[in-house]
Amino acid sequence: MTATNTALHDPRLDDSEFEYAGFWERFLATLMDGLLSLIVFAPLIYWEYVQMGQYSIDEMPWMTVPEAISTVLGAVVVIAFWVKKGATPGKMLFGLQVRDAKTGKMVSIGQGLLRYIGYYASAIVFCLGYIWAGFDKHKQGWHDKIASTVVVKRIR
Repeated sequence: MTATNTALHDPRLDDSEFEYAGFWERFLATLMDGLLSLIVFAPLIYWEYVQMGQYSIDEMPWMTVPEAISTVLGAVVVIAFWVKKGATPGKMLFGLQVRDAKTGKMVSIGQGLLRYIGYYASAIVFCLGYIWAGFDKHKQGWHDKIASTVVVKRIR
């Protein structure tokens, strides 16, 4: 996508135009995703903490089986939403989509995986990678830059 301003055009989707999604829209969409995830995964989280209560802190393994399952399952679900639907449920609520930064097309599995891994890079230094999106010309966080993605919303 070679836009000089914040408007994008995706030739695959009729004559719709897009603009880069702002920091606060993305932030609220992420909060919604977190809330939905909490509701869906609450039984697993509850079971996990009940199991942990049976061990002293010295006996507790670094990563329990339920933690590993929820981490991998969470990543698979998020990446699948990006690849198949262009957005997670929270982003869908706000009319946002994750797209390839160069072509405007849906992201590939590889881009989804890179973007997900990029979340950790974005969070590791005081969440500066997420905050970066508020100041970047294309509204990209570090995870977007790593995966060559943008988050857009339809304006027409």
